[in-house]
Amino acid sequence: MCGRYGLWAPEDDVAKLFDVDYRIGDFGPTYNAAPSQMLPVVFERYEDGAESPARRMQLLEWGLVPTWAKTAKRPMINARSETLLDKPSFKASARRQRCLVPANGYFEWQVEDGGKQPWFLSQGDGDPVMGFAGIFDAWQDPESQQWLRTFAIITRSAPDAVGHIHDRSPVVVPQDMWSDWLDPQTQDDSSVQQMLDAIPGPALHPRRVGKAVGNVRNNNPSLIEPID
Repeated sequence: MCGRYGLWAPEDDVAKLFDVDYRIGDFGPTYNAAPSQMLPVVFERYEDGAESPARRMQLLEWGLVPTWAKTAKRPMINARSETLLDKPSFKASARRQRCLVPANGYFEWQVEDGGKQPWFLSQGDGDPVMGFAGIFDAWQDPESQQWLRTFAIITRSAPDAVGHIHDRSPVVVPQDMWSDWLDPQTQDDSSVQQMLDAIPGPALHPRRVGKAVGNVRNNNPSLIEPID
């Protein structure tokens, strides 16, 4: 699973990298992004009868609440790629509401003698920004009528090189597939499944980090510094 990640690249740089048309909400660097926080995701949608979709970057709450849910009490932070198109909580979003979640890397915990050891996993030198595959949805509170917009990160079996740390990892969409993944016109199950199957396993580089990341109140660059 993916339960914590980091995104400290400047907002303007992230917007340029993902070629967004406009943004909704501002964000700053975070070294300990956690469920229930408002975090940036990138998606495409048709606006006001436009002939082509606009790409937006918007802050959504991490933890998916399906539009048909009776309450928002049990949000789901991850969605398994293997059952994405079968689960009622995910299949509608997988068909029509896919997104990318920008991240410099993510944290995972390895079970060791004496406790759990956190690791930070990224794509190598400089921790370049990558795009996790995600899905999003909107739920309306029946009492307040307020909308809650949420997302989940899609996971798959971890690559062999990091499988000893944890058996799951986020699906990392390569940059040359971002437009395909975001295309709102791709809505049939077979096409979505073909995209998932075509996404290669990422080349991830893990480094052992301190246990301070376990406390969500800690949020500073020291969390990603390697330890012996």
